[in-house]
Amino acid sequence: MASPLLCLAAAALAVVAVLVSTTEAWRATPPPLPVLPIPSAPQLKWQCREVIMFFHFGMNTFTDSEWGTGPWRGGRGDVVREFVDAARARGVDAGLYLSPWDRHDERYGEEVAYNEYYEAQLHELLTGYGSVSEIWFDGAKGKNATNMTYHFQEWFQTVKQLQRSINIFSDDGPDVRWVGDEKGYAGTTCWSTVNRSMITIGEAGIEKATHWVPPECDVSIRTGWFWHKNETAKPLSQLLEIYYNSVGRNCVLLLNAPPNSTGLVEDADIARLREFGAAVATIFGTDLAAGSERGAGFAARNVLDGRDDTYWAPTGEDGRRNGYWIELRLRRPGPGAQAFNVVRIQEHVALGQRVERHAVYVDGAPVANGTTVGHKRLHRLPRPVAGTTVRVWIAARRGPPLLSAVGLHYDPFVEANTM
Repeated sequence: MASPLLCLAAAALAVVAVLVSTTEAWRATPPPLPVLPIPSAPQLKWQCREVIMFFHFGMNTFTDSEWGTGPWRGGRGDVVREFVDAARARGVDAGLYLSPWDRHDERYGEEVAYNEYYEAQLHELLTGYGSVSEIWFDGAKGKNATNMTYHFQEWFQTVKQLQRSINIFSDDGPDVRWVGDEKGYAGTTCWSTVNRSMITIGEAGIEKATHWVPPECDVSIRTGWFWHKNETAKPLSQLLEIYYNSVGRNCVLLLNAPPNSTGLVEDADIARLREFGAAVATIFGTDLAAGSERGAGFAARNVLDGRDDTYWAPTGEDGRRNGYWIELRLRRPGPGAQAFNVVRIQEHVALGQRVERHAVYVDGAPVANGTTVGHKRLHRLPRPVAGTTVRVWIAARRGPPLLSAVGLHYDPFVEANTM
């Protein structure tokens, strides 16, 4: 399917036949059992967003600093109210970040008193401003800050008590975890499954785990999180690199665009965001593998129907007999096939993350390989290729694989030697 960044419909430019190592007895096959753990409905909704926005705005914007002291409109302003009202007026879900390091409060350092104060702030935020989609926690604390123990588990319980459908982000979840850097990059192996009692920040994830806690990649479009007059937006090439290494590695990209001292995002930054969105739409708005008829049930043709709720579900017997693979046969009019340089693979993660290792072949020649897939895996090839068959081989997996999409795309924005 096309990226939800601009939600453009894919144009069907080819007629595609699908061959798989499975019988056509799929019509009598019941839905497969999930491979635990599996995501909650709010986690699935979050994952399908793929790209979300961060806005760092406050007194630091006016004082040209990254860490400030917090005064706002003489203590009478309500920046949260202004923010959520503006978001909802435009149909945008709101998320909030409440830093645990309140430098100006005299209770900081007094464990019980300060944690009670912080929890009271959570209560105010989650009862006075309507539904909040995601709340962001970190362990913010300056190098020379007063020693302080944060009561994260109590905070998490309060959040879930007040808003059941909210996603909680922190270094280790419980709903969304930090990828481990602020560059917007995930590792080439990226599991949504972890064991929260054993998690190491930035680790790829543990496939034999008990919790579904997918990673989020946070990065700013500029150097800093807050607006500074002397900074500029990252170039398009860098934003696309970030996209491939976050969304294309089973993560959600949290992209910060800091408002300036007028409360607006700089025109140049807006232009770069539009350029970025248009580039993603250009790349993924056309699926060169599209065009076959839609199938019902769990047939292999489901990987081409552009829907997240359908998928290919081979049986265990299929895998034992021939291994797990799916092949696209590209039949095109004219003298030759159209070249592509991006391969998109997606799992039906509602029933668990399964693929451990995979490879891609064009006309029998290997062009890409990797480990995990998850919600989305994007392979940029060293150079454009054209062929009549594209095969995805699932070399290792946790149970029979469930693939919801296989797509072929052409990226005109990145030269071959940088891919």
